[in-house]
Amino acid sequence: MILRARQFEFIFPRPALVMGIVNVTPDSFFDGGRFLDAQAATAHSLELVEQGAEIIDVGGESTRPGALPVDEAEELRRVLPVIERLVGRVKVPISIDTVKPGVARAALEAGASIVNDVAANREDPALWRSVAEARAGYVCMHMQGTPQTMQANPVYSDVALEVGEFFRERIRRLNDCGMSREQVILDPGIGFGKALEHNLQLLGAARGFTRLERPLLVGVSRKSFIGKLLGADLAARLPGALACAGMAVAAGVQIIRAHDVAETVQAIRMTEAILANQRP
Repeated sequence: MILRARQFEFIFPRPALVMGIVNVTPDSFFDGGRFLDAQAATAHSLELVEQGAEIIDVGGESTRPGALPVDEAEELRRVLPVIERLVGRVKVPISIDTVKPGVARAALEAGASIVNDVAANREDPALWRSVAEARAGYVCMHMQGTPQTMQANPVYSDVALEVGEFFRERIRRLNDCGMSREQVILDPGIGFGKALEHNLQLLGAARGFTRLERPLLVGVSRKSFIGKLLGADLAARLPGALACAGMAVAAGVQIIRAHDVAETVQAIRMTEAILANQRP
């Protein structure tokens, strides 16, 4: 299985990739605006690469539950200086975490290689066409509703079945817009329009999604469902997140999106070493 993102190519099976999160926002649930300044965000990105991140995901609009949207001009003001500073300084793909076609297009023009789209449930194909034309990678994430509404009352009859059907339908639509399968990454959207039991069910069903023969991405980094299950506040959720990451990799997930890159790299390399020594 091959993932192509402009000049980058990843051939699977291979060690799982860690996508390092860089929030250029004042209202991130994790870092609370520490990297809103472009210089600070760039330095943090370089640090994450040193820690083992093989993708850097830059976002200028928070997608935490209930987050308020920002306008396109403000989002561009936040992310473009970071992307422009990183291009040429890092040898890993830069991902733009956005739902806006204009921001995606400008980021790709600035040198980004992947578009991480939490609103892959969209109907307007403009963003998809920009990704197809640039031959960039595309993260197709499942979300029920929007960040403003997604946690109001998420309901599924069978969350794993419905997410799998969503992936199949989106792959067809992306192909119709000129995107090849080799550009597509699938993300079940842990925490995006899911209650605690839905998140656990999706993680438990991760191996089934490997039948779609596309790289799977999972983002579990210190998310609230861990706190709800274990009674842990934000600062105490890293062990739970690492357990989820290890289990996901054991189930065949190829990309883990994380704030705590060094710890996540260590956890998944340990997981992979154990898996490589399993006996029948």
